Amino acid sequence: MTDTATLLATLRATVGRRHLLTTPRATARFRKGYRTGNGPAIAVVQPGSLVELWHVVRACVAANVSIIMQASNTGLTGGSTPDGDDYPGGVVIISTTRLSHLRVIRNGEQVVCLPGATLYELEKALRPYGREPHSVIGSSCFGASVVGGVCNNSGGSLIRRGPAYTQLALFAAVGPDGGLTLVNHLGIALGDGPETILSRLDTGDFAEADIDPAADRLAHDHSYAEHVRAIDSDIPARFNADPRCLFEASGSAGKLIVFAVRLDTFVREEDSATFYIGTNAPDRLAELRRTILRDFDRLPIAAEYIHRTAFDIADRYGRDMFFAIERLGTDRLPALFAAKARFDAFADRISRGLSDRLMQWSGRFMPDHLPGWMRRYRDRFVHHLILKVSGDQIAETRALLARLFPGDDEGDHLACGKEDGAKAFLHRFVVAGAAVRYRAVHTEAVADIVALDIALPRNAETWVEALPSALGDQVIHTLYYGHFFCHVFHQDYIIRKGNDPIAFEHALWALLDARGAQYPAEHNVGHLYVAPPQLADFYRRIDPRNQLNPGIGQTPRARNWGITDQGDHQ
Repeated sequence: MTDTATLLATLRATVGRRHLLTTPRATARFRKGYRTGNGPAIAVVQPGSLVELWHVVRACVAANVSIIMQASNTGLTGGSTPDGDDYPGGVVIISTTRLSHLRVIRNGEQVVCLPGATLYELEKALRPYGREPHSVIGSSCFGASVVGGVCNNSGGSLIRRGPAYTQLALFAAVGPDGGLTLVNHLGIALGDGPETILSRLDTGDFAEADIDPAADRLAHDHSYAEHVRAIDSDIPARFNADPRCLFEASGSAGKLIVFAVRLDTFVREEDSATFYIGTNAPDRLAELRRTILRDFDRLPIAAEYIHRTAFDIADRYGRDMFFAIERLGTDRLPALFAAKARFDAFADRISRGLSDRLMQWSGRFMPDHLPGWMRRYRDRFVHHLILKVSGDQIAETRALLARLFPGDDEGDHLACGKEDGAKAFLHRFVVAGAAVRYRAVHTEAVADIVALDIALPRNAETWVEALPSALGDQVIHTLYYGHFFCHVFHQDYIIRKGNDPIAFEHALWALLDARGAQYPAEHNVGHLYVAPPQLADFYRRIDPRNQLNPGIGQTPRARNWGITDQGDHQ
C-alpha cells in the first residue's frame, strides 16, 4: 500500500502537474454528477494516452485506493461520480476526456473507440462513409461517450439496434490479490505486453491485415430486431440487468478499466419520413405498436413518446438547450457543458444553481422555437408520438395511421417536413435536461427529482401509469417520455418540498414490480438503484477485489466484497 503523498507524486510524474487536480474547487465538476451523486476525491487525474492510463491505474491499484472511471459525466444515475465519503482508501477519479481518439476500420463497417471518444465525434467520423453509430440522437446531443454507452448497456431511440453491446474490447481487470491484467479481445494483433499493445493502439500502429474478422464475437446485438418483436413475452425487451447483454466490457459499469471497444456501424438512412401522432386514447398507440412489430416486414427507425406535461416542461425549461443544439450543433456542446460546470464550481459558493437561473432567464428573450401545428397538437391531445420510418415503409405506415388516427377528437397524425421532424425529435430530447432546470429554478418548492427509466413487459398493453393519490399528491409535475416500441419509458417525478423522495421512489418500485417492469432500463443502476442478483454477480466476477467503482448498485464497498478467505464477512 502506498501513502497518499507518494501516490500523488507518482500520478503527477505520469500525467504532468496540469492534469492532476487535487483541490476541491478544481475537482468539483468531476465529483458531482449531472443529475445526482457527489462526494470527495483524493484527486482527479487526466491521462493523455493509453500508456499513461495504464500507469495511472497500476499506481492506484498498488496504493489500494478506490478507482472511479469517468468519461463525459453525463450519466443520470450518478454511476461515474463518488456517492458519499466511505470508499476504502478514498477515491481517485480517472477522467478519460483526453483519450478521445477513434479509428474507422474495415471500410467504415466498424470502429475502434478509445474511452473518451464521444458519440458526436463518431457520427462526424462516419459521415463520409454514409454510415452512423449505434445511437445518433439523444445522448449524442449531450456529449456522451461511446465506451460509457457500452459499459452501461445504454439503449437509445433506434428500434432496430437495441442496447449498446460488443464482445470486442481491450480492458484491464484487477484480481483478488491486486494483480492487474490486460486482456486484448479487440481482435486486432497489437503485439505482446501491455505497453506495446497500448502504445500501438494509441498511435494507430496497425494495418487492416492485423484486424481479425472475429466472426465468433459480436460487435452489436444482432438478435435485438427479432427480440423486440416478441410482443407476447412477459419479459421486457431491454434492461440493464438482462444477462443477454452482460459480457466483459458490456454492462461492466466501471468494474473494468476499458481502454477501447470495437463496434459495428450502420448504413445511414437517407430516405425516410417522420409522422407526428397525437391521441387521447392510449390503447390506439398500443395497437399501433403491436401491429407494426407483428406485421411490418421491417421495424421503424424510431418511435419517441412524449406526454403533454413533458411537452410543456420541455417547452418552457428546455428552450435555451433546444436553441443551443439547433443553432450551434452538437460539436460545441461538450465544451459548453464543461464551461457551465466550471462556472457552477465557482458560483455555487455564492448562489447555487446560478447558471441555470441565468440560462432560464435568457430563454424568455428567444423566439418561439416550435411550429404552430405542434402547439395545436399539444392543445388537442395528451399523448404524442414521433414515428420515423424508412422510405419503403411510408405507404404502409400512412394506411395504418389513417385507420387508427383519422383526425377525430381521439387521434390525428401528419407527415412532417424534414425541418419540422427534426424539431419534433429535438423537443422530445430536451425533456430530461428541462426537469433538472425546473429543479434548479424552483428550489423553494422542489424537494428533488425522482428519475426512473423503466422497461415494461413486451406484452403489456396497458402502459399508462396511474399513480395512487397518496403518491400523486406528493408530485408537482410528472414527466413521461420514452422509446415507445421498445417499451422503455423515462419517468421523472418532481417531488414537492416536505416529502421524502427516497420513500416515494421505493413506493414506486413496489408498483413497478407488480406490473412486471424491469428497472433501470438503460441508464444503469448507478447509486440510485439496487443491482439485481444477476447483475451483482456479474460485477463480482469481473472485479473480485471490488476496487473499481465499489458500491455501484448499492452493493458492498469493502475490498473483496467484504468476504475473507474463510468466507466470513468483514
